[in-house]
Amino acid sequence: MKYEIIFDADARADLAELYDYLLQEAGDRTARDYVERLIDHCAAFETFPERGMRHDDISPGLRTVGYRHRATIAFRIKGNTVTIMRIFHGGREVRLTNE
Repeated sequence: MKYEIIFDADARADLAELYDYLLQEAGDRTARDYVERLIDHCAAFETFPERGMRHDDISPGLRTVGYRHRATIAFRIKGNTVTIMRIFHGGREVRLTNE
């Protein structure tokens, strides 16, 4: 079974913020490549989404998984849909704003 992957508005904003930060620090190509690889990593959840740590203490059904020791991807699985809720980079605290 393949799952549909969608990015919540907060996750899209996180990606844009990350791109802007990397653009300043490392240039367009590096920023674009890193963000694209991060998106590709999320897209791989279509075949095996039930990974990472559960965080029902933060929000029911919330899971997190790390990416390259620098980012944390927060997501939920409902039916055959994986919703990427947030993408935290550089040790930011996992928090959801629309709870």
